[in-house]
Amino acid sequence: QVRLVESGGGSTQPGGSLRLSCVVSGYSSGDYCMGWFRQSPGKEREGVAAIRALSNSPFYANSVAGRFTIAHDKSTHTLYLHMTRLKPEDTAMYYCAAGFCGGLILRAKDYTDWGQGTQVTVST
Repeated sequence: QVRLVESGGGSTQPGGSLRLSCVVSGYSSGDYCMGWFRQSPGKEREGVAAIRALSNSPFYANSVAGRFTIAHDKSTHTLYLHMTRLKPEDTAMYYCAAGFCGGLILRAKDYTDWGQGTQVTVST
């Protein structure tokens, strides 16, 4: 049974750091991809970072490259997003997602399974 459960998030000031976690159940073998996406009110869901399980290769949106790090702990089936130097424009609901690789790795519609989301707020 596929299940994605996120934790972490919260509020911080600009320049601060947060870490998101997502326990991914139901994916243990094969060429699957996992990613973090975010969505603000009135905006489309955008890909932030993704990783390919077989190669552990990370991919980042330009807006977060150099500030965010995605990691996958295969032993605990946990996906992480370490966020540093946060900006107010990073404020959004963050979702983890999983699916078998084959499309564009940072495109939301190429993922089949989603977590419930966790809020990240960056403000003074």
